[in-house]
Amino acid sequence: MKVAVIGATGQAGSLITQKLVAAGADVTALVRNASRLKVDVPVIEKDIFALTQADLAPFDVIIEAFRAPEGQEIQHLQAMRHLMSLLEGSPTRLIAVGGTSSLYIDATRTKRQIDLVDVTAPFYPVAKYMSDAALELKASDLNYTYFSPAAYFDPAGPETGAYSLATDIFTLNRSGKSYISMADFASVMRDIVLNGTHQREHISIYQN
Repeated sequence: MKVAVIGATGQAGSLITQKLVAAGADVTALVRNASRLKVDVPVIEKDIFALTQADLAPFDVIIEAFRAPEGQEIQHLQAMRHLMSLLEGSPTRLIAVGGTSSLYIDATRTKRQIDLVDVTAPFYPVAKYMSDAALELKASDLNYTYFSPAAYFDPAGPETGAYSLATDIFTLNRSGKSYISMADFASVMRDIVLNGTHQREHISIYQN
């Protein structure tokens, strides 16, 4: 299985790449700046919007861990559309590192977390465009997985193994919190990739 990680130098992407490499996966990093890589893997050094069908064709799984620059949050939606166009008609699996904004607030599935966010909040643009990207991906014919972390996605938190997976409905733990460490998230992402689970699903995770 050949796996590409877009954004392999970012916080989540770097951990995911390390987990996959440690598990023996054949991983290639798709990054803008290869000098920031923390592991020795093959590299395609390109901006996400410069990627072509030929670049993506060799891979069985593509993990999208792209982070848009501040002030250019619309790129979350634009990048998803670009990848979807490149993968149209392809069996390649696209797994997106998502956000909580796209999760439904309850089982009626009539409102999402983004609907509860004040449009003046500083994080609203990234939440809105990531949520829009999730909706378009889920409406596509691609073999996708959209993986939402908890609301507090902790880059410094330890790997605990004490987590639960949930659906596309926002879920709190028994303490009423929405938390997951990036280390736990990355471990689950590794397992999803290697085991081929949760295809054409939107799932989420939280620490117990």
